[in-house]
Parts: sequence; structure tokens; C-alpha cells
Amino acid sequence: MSHFVAVDLGAASGRLMVGHCDGRRFSLDELHRFPNGGVNLHGSIYWDAPRLWSEVQTGLTKYSSRFAEPPAGIAVDAWGVDFALLDPSGHLLDNPSHYRDPRTNGIPARLFQRVPEADLYAATGVQTLQFNTLFQLYSMVLARDPRLESAETLLMIPDLFNFFLCGEKAVEFTEASTTEMYNHAARDWHRDLLRKLSIPDRILPPVVAPATVLSNVGRSVLDLCGFSKSFPVIAVASHDTASAVASIPNLDQHSAFISSGTWSLMGMELDAPIATPRARSLRFTNEGGCGNSTLFLRNLTGLWPLQECLRQWEQQGHTYTWDNLIAAAAAAQPFRSLIHPDAHQFLAPADMLLAIRSYCQSTAQPVPQSVGDVARCCFESLSLSYWSTLNALQSLTSREIRTLRVVGGGCLNQYLCQMTADACGCNVVSGPVEASALGNVMLQAVATGALPGIAAGRASIGESLQCVSYAPHPSVSWADAQMRYTVLEASSSAPPKE
Repeated sequence: MSHFVAVDLGAASGRLMVGHCDGRRFSLDELHRFPNGGVNLHGSIYWDAPRLWSEVQTGLTKYSSRFAEPPAGIAVDAWGVDFALLDPSGHLLDNPSHYRDPRTNGIPARLFQRVPEADLYAATGVQTLQFNTLFQLYSMVLARDPRLESAETLLMIPDLFNFFLCGEKAVEFTEASTTEMYNHAARDWHRDLLRKLSIPDRILPPVVAPATVLSNVGRSVLDLCGFSKSFPVIAVASHDTASAVASIPNLDQHSAFISSGTWSLMGMELDAPIATPRARSLRFTNEGGCGNSTLFLRNLTGLWPLQECLRQWEQQGHTYTWDNLIAAAAAAQPFRSLIHPDAHQFLAPADMLLAIRSYCQSTAQPVPQSVGDVARCCFESLSLSYWSTLNALQSLTSREIRTLRVVGGGCLNQYLCQMTADACGCNVVSGPVEASALGNVMLQAVATGALPGIAAGRASIGESLQCVSYAPHPSVSWADAQMRYTVLEASSSAPPKE
């Protein structure tokens, strides 16, 4: 039995998991779980990297106290686009900025005055989202931010924690692919683009493939966390979506995946990018996957609006669980009000409840007031967002999608899974829940020779868990809602009037 530590950092929480692999099956145990989120300071939003590193050390200390021998490996996966800058001594120049930081407001339009959006998409295949790494860096160029000139190295978030563990500076391929700075054809950073925008490409480390052994854990970390022997640090599919997709068994050409959480990432695993003008117009992105695959997907606003509503209700003195929300939604009137979750109003509003109500009022719909009305609006709208993406995927790939495979925390939401099956008119299979951590562990097993390859790893995962299936129950009501949602989506995607 081999044991691996997966450090799985999400936008709302982080965890350290121990993965056990006997060559045929996997199992996971939780070592340590902790909250995560942005920190507001003088109008800017940051990630608290030192605190997150402290939590990683706490988890490793728990491992050393429970197990006599060190793990066979450790690897970090996290969200995409965000990065840290290091000085020549390897010290953080500042805490990493949060992707919801307002510094990128209006930046894409200014960048496209220098580089046409169509050219950028053709080279990188990445959907324009204002928080992409490219726009974050260009905002620093325009602001003449001295940190950019002082920096020697840029590391993406999982690569930063790999560096803390072992001292190696590298960016893993799946993370690099989220930046909108990686040229898929050249298999390297898009250096001509960066130089044209005055972004110093000297700060970019080499890109390494998934399942690369970087180095051993450093002595200072071993001593601090109570280990007598070292163990390898592995760059897995470090983007959490790529690790999650790696964990999905039976992902065939007639399946699409949904990685469901704060964000929903919905797409298909392909052999090569689709970077056509139509793919760009339909808001699809091409991200790196393991085994030289491309994850052709849409970044969708997932459970973020409801998470923000929960936070606001709690501030008002009302604490609700997800079970409370689901029960209230189930009792509410169906299809009363809908939103387009990806509309700009819901990216980072100061008041999410007000944003939802204002949107419904501005689109001549009943304004949701009760907890049930708000929750039902969010659940139905997210399901319809999946339906719209399903149609676009089938059109762009010329493939019939028969099964949606939902992974991540959202797959536990049976109410949402059934609603998704009904909205999309196809089977939904949920699981695994801890998909990113499981894919992380599986790729560590491949990197260290405990498994012969990714196909064998997925087969082992399939034998290790029980998935839940949901058959669709389509209705005329869903067809009417689809027509209403199409209008809302088209309106939200249109350029704002002057």
C-alpha cells in the first residue's frame, strides 16, 4: 500500500488528504481542512498565502503524527489564473492578488487595442475573462507597478506551494494553460505577445508536464513537520479542474464533465484544441489536461451566487444549511424568476441579494424575496446554464453527448443533479466528490510507478467508488424556461449600450 498526500486548495476552502493506493483501488482520508477566501485591504483583494502555507504545515504535522513512514509523494492542486511574484531571494513581493480584485476592470478592452482578441484566442485558445493572468499582469504594466520590475520569478498558486515545499521553480502545464499566455502550437509561453505588451517574459519559469517529479521536500519543512526522511514533490495536473477530470472513470467521447463548486467548469476531453472564431464567440476555452489532452470547456458561474447569499443571510443573523436551502427551493414556485449567472452583475457584487433582485426587476420578472425563491432561481438558472453549454458543445464538436459526469462538491447536491438531468434531457452521473484530490493522488501514483498510466488509474478509481445516476424527467415547463433563458443569455452577452 502506497500513501500520498494531496494538497487541494480551493477558492472557498482547502484540505490535505491522504490517498491510499494498492495498485487496484484508491481510498482517501482527510488529514486537515481549513477555510479560504479573499482578504480585502484598502480596496484590493488578496489571498493570504502565508496562512495557507501554515495550514499545509499543520496538515503535514498531522500526517507525521499518524503514520510511521513518510508518504510516497506530495502534490498540490489549486485554482487557475492567480500567481505570486518572488524577488531574487525567493521571497514573496506581496500576497497574491485575488482574481476578483478590481484592478482588471476594463483591462481587456485596453489590451485589445494592442493585440486583437481574435489573434490572441487563435494562439492561446483561452476564453476572455477579465481576471485571466494576462490581464492581471497588463494592469500592472499600465499602472507602472514596481513589483513587476522587481520580480525575478512568477509562480502560479500550486507552483508557489511546490516551491515552498522543495525549492524548485517551475510552472506545470495545466496551470500555464489557464493564463492566456501559453501558445499551444509552440508549446511554450507566448513570448512575442508578452514583449509587445511590455510584460517581462524573463520572470516565467519553464513549463513541466503533469506527473513530473520536481525534487524532494526540503530539510526545513521536514524538521518543522516531524519527518525523519524526505519524500518527492510532484507536479501533477496542478490546475484543480485538470486533476478533477483525471479522476473521472468512463469519460468517453459521448460524455461531458461538470466540475461543480464555486465555479462550474463544463466541457469535454479532446485530443486537440478548438480555437475557431465560433468557439470564441460561444465563450469556450481550451485548457491543458493530463496525457496531452485538451479540456474544451466553458467557465461558468457555479454555486457562487448562492454561497454569497448564504454569507449575507448569516451576516443578517440567519444561518441556513444547504439542506435548508434545498428544502426551501423545492417548496418554492418553479420557474418564477431566472438569471444569467455569468452576467457581469454577479461577478463580485457588494450585495449579491440586491444584484439578483435588481437583475430580475430590470428583466421584467417577479423579484425573488424569500430564501426559497432566491435559491430556486439560482438552482434553475445554473441548470439552464448547463443546458445551454451542452447544446454549444454538441454543435462545436459534432458529438452527441449522452451523459453528464458531475464531480466535486456540487455532485453531492442531489436536488441540483436531478434538476440538471431534467434541464439537459440526458443522464447525469455524480462522483467522485473529492475529484481534485483523487486525481492528484492518482497522478502521483503514475509519476512514482505505482500505476502504469492514466488509463489504469481511471480504471482503478472506477473500481474504488460508487457513483449515483439521475435519469431525466423533461417537461413542457423546462422547454418554456429554456426559451426564456436563451433571451436572458443573449441580452447579457450583448455589448453594453453607450
